Amino acid sequence: MRSIIKWISKSRPALLTLAGALLVTSGMLLPSSAEATSRIKDIADVEGIRENQLIGYGLVVGLDGTGDSLNNAPFTLQSLTSMLERLGVNTRDTDLNTDNVAAVMVTANLPAFAPQGTRIDVTVSALGDSESLQGGTLLVTPLMGADGEVYAVSQGPVAVGGFSAGGDAASVTRGVPTNGRISNGAIVEREIKFEMADLGLLRLALRNPDLTTARRIASAINAFLGRSTATAQNPTTVELTIPANYRGTAVDLLTDIEQLRVEPDTPARVVIDESSGVIVMGRDVRVSQVAIAQGNLTISVTETPQVSQPNPFAETGDTVVVPRTDVGVQDGAERRLAVLDGSVSLQVLVDGLNALGVSPRDMITILQSIKAAGALQAEIEVL
Repeated sequence: MRSIIKWISKSRPALLTLAGALLVTSGMLLPSSAEATSRIKDIADVEGIRENQLIGYGLVVGLDGTGDSLNNAPFTLQSLTSMLERLGVNTRDTDLNTDNVAAVMVTANLPAFAPQGTRIDVTVSALGDSESLQGGTLLVTPLMGADGEVYAVSQGPVAVGGFSAGGDAASVTRGVPTNGRISNGAIVEREIKFEMADLGLLRLALRNPDLTTARRIASAINAFLGRSTATAQNPTTVELTIPANYRGTAVDLLTDIEQLRVEPDTPARVVIDESSGVIVMGRDVRVSQVAIAQGNLTISVTETPQVSQPNPFAETGDTVVVPRTDVGVQDGAERRLAVLDGSVSLQVLVDGLNALGVSPRDMITILQSIKAAGALQAEIEVL
């Protein structure tokens, strides 16, 4: 790709710098003829095969003085009292004052088709003012789904990656000591029934919805099966009627088609994270012919006060402070106006601006200005 650059200036070095960068990078960043393909299993999910989120409320005991203060966490006190009563210990009229117990929320993901007795990982997070869950043990905690039914029960020692230590004058905290994890800490008690063998229709859900990609998936499946059984319903869904030779063996059908490769199509999009200055752009982003000029205005004010005092042995005079202020202004006068031909891609434009020392912050502003001028043929998404 050869870009046409016209400088409204007599600055010969600037012309060579930008033109050289544009010509070199245009040869390196052109899309190759062999486009990347992906397996269907990597770009689409099968409707019905999904995880389910579980949640529960429990108590962590055995903490070394880093638990909830019962005066500030009444829910911890109530939970502790109720648990002891179920175990036959009456503490209703007792002033409990322990700091070795913490109320926690327990969360987990129930995998699809997980049978009874399967173990899953759980995450434990402090709910009160506990300082750390290090060394604690989670007591039996039922984990419920969105329907209010119990699907798993969790218990075990909590593994905490972070820690906190300190004294009277200093403290050190690394990671999050009030959040931990129990590996294989829950046992599945109830299965979620979903019969795939009897299905007559399958639906594939694209992870990145796109009309072209959905049509390509349907075409790849039809070509493999030798008949028209798959149809793109919308940018997200591809509907597949199970052929007669796969009746009762939907798993076999999914195993065969999930290995098929298609080329995903993506829209022209520029994603900008203004908080970190990160810019991510798609390969199909293009810039129409546009003229760009960029300059920074920097004002620096330096105060260097001086002390003035009378000569030695002078009969009159006072010592005073005389202000001295130095104001400097840089308006970016050395920057010039550039015209970019419509044949260049956004990647070439960005590389050219990088060669001239444009910072990511300024680059974000330039891209937004190009979009406002209607010359950026892409969608800008600001995070």
